[in-house]
Amino acid sequence: MALNSPTRCAAPLTRSVPSHSTLAFFNRTMLRPSFSTESRTARLVSVRCQTLTPDGFPSKRPVGLDESEASIGSSGSSSTSSAIDFLTLCHSLKTTKRKGWINHGIKGPESIADHMYRMALMSLIAGDVPGLNRERCIKIAIVHDIAEAIVGDITPSDGIPKAEKSRREQAALNEMCIVLGGGMRAEEIKELWAEYENNSSLEANLVKDFDKVEMILQALEYEIEHGKVLDEFFISTAGKFQTELGKSWAAEIISRRNSRVDKSHN
Repeated sequence: MALNSPTRCAAPLTRSVPSHSTLAFFNRTMLRPSFSTESRTARLVSVRCQTLTPDGFPSKRPVGLDESEASIGSSGSSSTSSAIDFLTLCHSLKTTKRKGWINHGIKGPESIADHMYRMALMSLIAGDVPGLNRERCIKIAIVHDIAEAIVGDITPSDGIPKAEKSRREQAALNEMCIVLGGGMRAEEIKELWAEYENNSSLEANLVKDFDKVEMILQALEYEIEHGKVLDEFFISTAGKFQTELGKSWAAEIISRRNSRVDKSHN
């Protein structure tokens, strides 16, 4: 289901305090940032959508970032503090290993952030596709697994229903956006995540394919590096690619894998 774009001219007057579960996560990290449990003082926010000429008529001069977007949300040190808190929370994306590889005995497997980074690169180098917004693909790739900073990498082997997995990730994403301080960037992250989750656009279709393409490419690399046979990852993705680009990249990876198997038998 397509989502409407968030309203851009409204700004929160207060900054919410992170929930106890988010605070508990921070207490488990090395950096241990602290959050105040006292309510933030409400701030009035000035958003200038137009400027006037000396004669009182609307100016045709475009509004700059410093006059509109930069004034939305918390200001000064509060905004800076929120950004660093959010980035610290995302630290676990760099250190949490993808569970599928752990379950198959891969030593030193990729992290969640490793996976998302190469998907972003795939979006960057993707060829021209009619109607495709590559920049949006890059953004979706960067945020599609971001909730795993709190919930971890939930795989089918965990036996958690898809609806429950989605509910947990949505709740985690909401908490992360509170840490970020709300505002336009937080709303954009929510929108991008939901677009991917609902598979509701051409960009989401392609990034969904890249999620699988990146996985089978990594599987092939681990087969070569560790001398393993990781058929499960190729079987589970077979016939599930939605876009022509995804299908062609997957076919190339499978072709290289088959060539390697043929050579080993000769």
